[in-house]
Amino acid sequence: MARQSRISTRLSAASLVHLGAPRLADLLIEAGAGNANLKRRLRLELAAEAGHELLALEIDKRLSALAAARTRISWRKRGELIEDLEAHRKMIVERLAPAAPAEALAILVRWFDLYPGLAARVKDAKGELVVVFEAAAPDLFILAETAGEPAARELADALRRRPLDYGRWIAAAGDTVGPDLARRLLDSLDASARKTPAGRNLVRRLADRAQDLDLWLSLVTPEQAGSPDVAADIARRLLAAGRLVEARAALEGALALSPANRRWTFGRNPADGAPRLTPAWEAASIDVLDAEGRRQEAQDLRWNLFERDLSAQVLRGYLARLPDFDDVEALDRAFAHAAAHPDFEAAMRLLMDWPAHREAASLVQARPREARKVGPIARDWASRLAQRFPEAADLLAD
Repeated sequence: MARQSRISTRLSAASLVHLGAPRLADLLIEAGAGNANLKRRLRLELAAEAGHELLALEIDKRLSALAAARTRISWRKRGELIEDLEAHRKMIVERLAPAAPAEALAILVRWFDLYPGLAARVKDAKGELVVVFEAAAPDLFILAETAGEPAARELADALRRRPLDYGRWIAAAGDTVGPDLARRLLDSLDASARKTPAGRNLVRRLADRAQDLDLWLSLVTPEQAGSPDVAADIARRLLAAGRLVEARAALEGALALSPANRRWTFGRNPADGAPRLTPAWEAASIDVLDAEGRRQEAQDLRWNLFERDLSAQVLRGYLARLPDFDDVEALDRAFAHAAAHPDFEAAMRLLMDWPAHREAASLVQARPREARKVGPIARDWASRLAQRFPEAADLLAD
């Protein structure tokens, strides 16, 4: 009886090794005949084996071809384009950068330069092209950190040319834009960079990464400062810097009627003149009250917000600041308030997520009509209550 081969037919790198280099090469040539991206990838791999100079030349040729093209790209071809872009980005970052970081940075900047032209001719209703470039942003700034000062000038020039795009990519890059790099990029931008909205946004994002609070504040317009959410952001930054009086002033600036914040105060309640505040403003206000030593006022505000919104996060913050044993009584009071709250679904969400399943089951049985009107989440709640509270689960499942 013939001896059974130990070679697996399951596709893996280990099993394909048994085919040998000549046979694999034939198969790749055959597959590449009908796959332009595969052919380009094979050329890139060959160039990388020959040295970084040839690899840089091969990548540069493809980027030049993409930049010069003018034909529209349909949604059917969009996937192939994205695959091609990703393959070249990886070769720049993973194969070229270790050998020649300065050259790799210059070529990666050229890769990002493709975006405006591609965005104009690619049918991309789902925003997949945008995602590709935003996902690549960390690579750009990590490479800029390691490429050295002369090479980083390539990036600084790109920022000056296209502040709108780079403002978005700096945001997408997150912490990979370190304070030192952000400061160097800021220093490369002259005053003219702040003359347009896109330029101001770019400088503000760099100021944020450079931890230059005063520069960041100088780029907030009066209208923006009148937004409750922006005022909250300003207050939190000032609070972190120990500038408590300014933090309070920033919050109150969103309350005062003025031409600058008319957009945000237009919807004031005619009964009491109160502005339209936001959860971010209210949360920042609590933090400022605590920092000012007005802890009871902060606690009162937390409780008022909980009564209104049934926010578990606010309730936990309230309970955490109570003396021992007082938190138990306060939690009972909170659950009783939730049971009587007019928003049945919000009350159930609080109780189920806390978790307080006994109280949730009691709420269902006390308000069966409302329980039957809950949307798709009722099935999840019913399954979680079924073992211990089957009657309540049945009401939710109806």
